[in-house]
Amino acid sequence: MTMMNAMQHRHRPSWVPVRGHRLRLAGVHFDAVRIAGRRGEAVADELIERTDDDAGPIVCAGGAGTRWVYFLLPPGTVHRHDWPLGVQWYGWCAHRSVTYVGVPALEGNTWPLRWYSEPTRTAPFVAAGTLLAVTSSPGAGPAAPRSPAP
Repeated sequence: MTMMNAMQHRHRPSWVPVRGHRLRLAGVHFDAVRIAGRRGEAVADELIERTDDDAGPIVCAGGAGTRWVYFLLPPGTVHRHDWPLGVQWYGWCAHRSVTYVGVPALEGNTWPLRWYSEPTRTAPFVAAGTLLAVTSSPGAGPAAPRSPAP
């Protein structure tokens, strides 16, 4: 996506802070899928490629030692899918604990969080089905058995 095209599609949902970063409750503003380190980045790269650079909101958290990649899905969708081993998911569920996810602003100093892919008007969230297809593909790591919720 060209810089001009990216600026035209840029979208700041109400849960994205204007500056810095904020913790947001998973299951309310969005559901989240979390994948560790290089595997998470590989999944993000594949998702971005499959969606022609319009994957929706993907947040990278952490530094060189420990990195997590969070894929932000529409609220109420994450529990409907059978996620592969190594994929953790967070959303509203009566029997689970509350989980907050860090969300960076679209600009400025947001360390230790950064956007791997920003939300756009056409992709305000990551499509759960596409993410599931990518995480279940042979190159994404273990595809079976399925992972229980954390």
